[in-house]
Amino acid sequence: MSERTSTAEHTGATAGTAAGGGVGRGQDFIRAIVAKDVEAGTHGGRVVTRFPPEPNGFLHIGHAKSICLNFGIAEEFGGRCHLRFDDTNPETEDVEYVRAIERDVRWLGFDWGQHLYHASDYFEEMYRFAEYLIERGRAYVDSQSEEEIREGRGTVTRPGVESPYRSRSVEENLDLFRRMRAGEFPDGAHVLRAKIDMASPNMLMRDPVLYRIRHASHYRTGDAWCIYPLYDFAHPLEDAIECVTHSICTLEFENNRELYDWVVDGWQDYVRAKGETPCRPRQYEFARLNLDYTVMSKRKLLQLVREGHVRGWDDPRMPTIAGLRRRGVTPEAIRAFAEMIGVAKADSRVDIGKLEYAIRDDLNHRAPRVLCVLRPLRVVITNWPEGKVEELDAPYWPHDVPKEGSRKLPFSRVLYIDRDDFMEDPPRGFHRLAPGREVRLRHAYVIRCDEVVKDEAGNVVELRCTYDPATRGGATADGRTVKGTIQWVSAEHSLPCEVRLYDRLFTVPDPDAAAGDEGDFKDFLNPESLVVRAEARIEPSVANDPAGTRYQFERLGYFISDEVDSRPGALVFNRTVTLRDSWGKGGAGGAAGAAAGAAGAAAGAGAAAGAGMARGAGAAPGGAGAAKAAGTAQSAGAARGAGGAERGAGEKARARPAAARAPELEARARRYAETYGLDAGDAELITRDAATADLFEAALGGGASPRAVANWIIHELPRERRDREIGELPFGGRELGALVALVEEGVISSSAGREVLAELADKGGDPAAIVERRGLRQVSDEAALRPVVDDVLAANPAKIAEYRAGRTGLLGFFVGQVMGRTGGRANPERVRALLEAALAADG
Repeated sequence: MSERTSTAEHTGATAGTAAGGGVGRGQDFIRAIVAKDVEAGTHGGRVVTRFPPEPNGFLHIGHAKSICLNFGIAEEFGGRCHLRFDDTNPETEDVEYVRAIERDVRWLGFDWGQHLYHASDYFEEMYRFAEYLIERGRAYVDSQSEEEIREGRGTVTRPGVESPYRSRSVEENLDLFRRMRAGEFPDGAHVLRAKIDMASPNMLMRDPVLYRIRHASHYRTGDAWCIYPLYDFAHPLEDAIECVTHSICTLEFENNRELYDWVVDGWQDYVRAKGETPCRPRQYEFARLNLDYTVMSKRKLLQLVREGHVRGWDDPRMPTIAGLRRRGVTPEAIRAFAEMIGVAKADSRVDIGKLEYAIRDDLNHRAPRVLCVLRPLRVVITNWPEGKVEELDAPYWPHDVPKEGSRKLPFSRVLYIDRDDFMEDPPRGFHRLAPGREVRLRHAYVIRCDEVVKDEAGNVVELRCTYDPATRGGATADGRTVKGTIQWVSAEHSLPCEVRLYDRLFTVPDPDAAAGDEGDFKDFLNPESLVVRAEARIEPSVANDPAGTRYQFERLGYFISDEVDSRPGALVFNRTVTLRDSWGKGGAGGAAGAAAGAAGAAAGAGAAAGAGMARGAGAAPGGAGAAKAAGTAQSAGAARGAGGAERGAGEKARARPAAARAPELEARARRYAETYGLDAGDAELITRDAATADLFEAALGGGASPRAVANWIIHELPRERRDREIGELPFGGRELGALVALVEEGVISSSAGREVLAELADKGGDPAAIVERRGLRQVSDEAALRPVVDDVLAANPAKIAEYRAGRTGLLGFFVGQVMGRTGGRANPERVRALLEAALAADG
């Protein structure tokens, strides 16, 4: 791919810092604790954190949150963060996992420098401390079975019963413990237990097990040990030995803190007895990440891998960092997601839409736009000369992305369009190709379907169309409106490829809750989490791009060429995320295969040449931060269910459970589609609840078109709502409708409209008054714009020469320059017209 900014993976970082900086700068309660300690001189002003994974599986998105928190705090307070492998269980750990974890942490943008540690580094010291506890009468060897120990521990309402071996002498305990180490006993014959309090209200303090016998080879120490410390004993010792100051863990370890302190207090005595000064770490807990539509248990993820439900730890459907990386997610997006969701004290579930928003927001400015057809349908342009090929200059970037670059798209007599972009008998609101109708081919011409060719079975196999020579670039010379814009490729020049459409792994937000105590979480696996399009075609500009290159396939979503399977001549692309959330809040979502073709129906009505298709920035469901300009909104598509889905091996067709909706909401959705011409998907989204539907209807009184109002409710409002209900917002439908009308009428730009919406969501008010007070009125006056246009052209003579030599895609560059100089207040369509006239006149 020529002339575009590289999208190579960014992995470099300095010790203890995140590449790109700025992780979690908010003052959450953990950071407040650390700041207070630093100010008070606790720990001598030092800040040492650690990330301590057990090498028994691959890291997932939940670990990424902890990595960002621990390394981020160390960076912000001038400290350090250790990477420590808690390798105390030889039966489940492997060096493969160690290498994978190291790679994942580095890929996320963090570096531990010289501070790489292993629990196994401290086995000898831990053993000596265990003997010290025995000598002080604080630990004993118990010879009960595992079941007897469990039974003797009691319940939350009944105190435990002391082991019959609790009164063994120090000498006997030392002898047995040393013989345990020497390998004289089989697994399970004895354990070492702390002697604390069998009546403690905290059951973890009822003489917890510290060591157990395991005759298993360790991946680092081999057969040197046959007794291994348990996590609750080893973990606080590791922190103390490494002089960690703030041991940050998730809430499930809150009850373990009392045992953590007991172990550390004993360690303090042990170190002082040697005449040394001990370190005193403290444990703090925060809420773990529970993400919708997936599972975060390593045990369950391993089950999915071993039973073949996914194709390995790096399957792009998995929530593992390796899976997210292969799917095309960037480390920057994951770090942004971690910052967006913050650090809380109470467990809760996080809407996966927030992660998808962070991914879209990142890729919007990272992924060049290209054309791909998933289900090719042959189109013959009958009035195009045989053998003629015209190369059309097409920009990689929309005008609101400040990057340059374009490529040549070959246009020939025989093309492919997506089969989902044609219907013989289209429903109302279908703005793509149909017999006798026109559609705009992206970056090319307007074509009209004149004839439909079918095979003997009645299947459509070819369309005969004519093109309008006066519409090169998409504009109509006579001013007629062509509502639809679709992607296409040249049949002769396009490249065959396999496209893997990945979707959410489960059909319900919380598979464990849906399964209950007696069910199986795997019953809710999404049978359409992978749909393979093996006959797809893509434009030729991608032919020489390296594996791992990211793109936006216009109207389809963000994709990456698979780093494992893709190679020249056999291209494979993985879908990272769709351009919008096709599932909807509380809804079951569209089928991956069907939605792929219909995901972006026609670009908005009356779009001027080049204004075309969705930018794909997405909307943040409850998230923070301004969304990037979304360009012309695309509908969900009336043909949502069209076409059969070709599933991967072993996939079974099974319907997603539909979310139950009130009949009156279903009726309103149908009425909105029929009366206002909304696409079925949009009508469904704005009737997800009565409050949203009421807001839509109230907004129509403001003078804006129904489609525009629906678009703002679906794409823009969720970001400003955050976690509030519609009724809690300080504005209503009247104000929203007035705002959308201002945008539609060209009084303000879409980006200015988002500024107004943010203020409305903050404190309410009158949209027109906000526009005037903040000086957001869009500049459309030619006299005001022409000097800026002239300045931009004067500053870029080389670009002008390239444009006139055929690189017409640079028009987007010039528009972006003018928009930048006017603070985004210029009318982009007026700017485009002035630039086209100036470049043509001076040519």
